[in-house]
Amino acid sequence: MEVPKSTPPADETFAQALAALKDEYGVNDSQVAKRIGAHVSTVNNWAHGKATPRAAAIRTLAVVFPKFTEERLFAAAGKRAPAPLSPDRRDAVLEVFDRLTKEQQEMLLIQASAVADSNEQ
Repeated sequence: MEVPKSTPPADETFAQALAALKDEYGVNDSQVAKRIGAHVSTVNNWAHGKATPRAAAIRTLAVVFPKFTEERLFAAAGKRAPAPLSPDRRDAVLEVFDRLTKEQQEMLLIQASAVADSNEQ
């Protein structure tokens, strides 16, 4: 059974996803770089598997090239996509945060930042 073209392979690398993106949109490394505000050498490193983009660059790619979702691009980069935060969830987080002391807020912020930063690796 043939896999539909729109379904990426489960073990897709970021270089493969980027190649598919460039093919789908008819763009080259230079054009990708210009559209997302990156240096062409950065995109070239991604294209040759020498580096993977940071989370912010992946999000920008998904916005500029919407046929390639954050989930697909993050997975190809070997990362998990951050979950969207609904307004209700944001309110619940802030309500809990507001009940903490200043010291507890600082501690929680440091911990949450460390966990979020681990997604950038």
